[in-house]
Amino acid sequence: MSVEIELRAARVRYGPLEALHGLDLPVPAGTVTVLLGRNGAGRTTALRALAGTVRLSSGRVLWRGADVTRLPPHARARRGLCFVPDLRAVYEGLTVAENLALTVPGGAPAPYPELVPLLSRAAGTLSGGERRMLALSRALLRPARVVLVDEPSLGMAPPVAARTYALLAALAVERGAAVVLAEQRVPEGLPRGSLVQELRRGSRASGGEPHEYPRGAPL
Repeated sequence: MSVEIELRAARVRYGPLEALHGLDLPVPAGTVTVLLGRNGAGRTTALRALAGTVRLSSGRVLWRGADVTRLPPHARARRGLCFVPDLRAVYEGLTVAENLALTVPGGAPAPYPELVPLLSRAAGTLSGGERRMLALSRALLRPARVVLVDEPSLGMAPPVAARTYALLAALAVERGAAVVLAEQRVPEGLPRGSLVQELRRGSRASGGEPHEYPRGAPL
């Protein structure tokens, strides 16, 4: 597997608190990587460090071997990185159709049929699961090389969540994207070759294949 993007000895501080402690995190291309851990383990901070929305206090971010540590988030987006955070991931004052148009100018079919009757609705009036579908549409419609998603199935009904993981898996398998998911449990339906990196207190605790980790209740 070729490494698409990675953190090397990454440290991130929020005031006196160090959230990442010299984390090494390689992310292969064409693969789904699950960052597994409890709240406070460093999963979200690792995604933000890859996306450039938090600064490293030390360490580096490498993209295909090139140092992009100082590259701002918008420049990483232009290079093909898509980050879907767990909160504030849609423009609440715009309609569903307008949110989709920001991703694909000129319009594109919504990847979730559930969004079609809601196209004229303001995003701020949607339920949590509907907002999640709209936010994920950005990753599913845009041809990205790196896709980072924090809690993909947050607020979704189980059938929609299962379909979401299948769509994200297709980004890796069919498009060759490096897909990174921050999760509290290993999701079902991951494609063959997926990887799990378990984080604890800002450090990598273990790594392996999905079948090596229990499913069901969060850690």
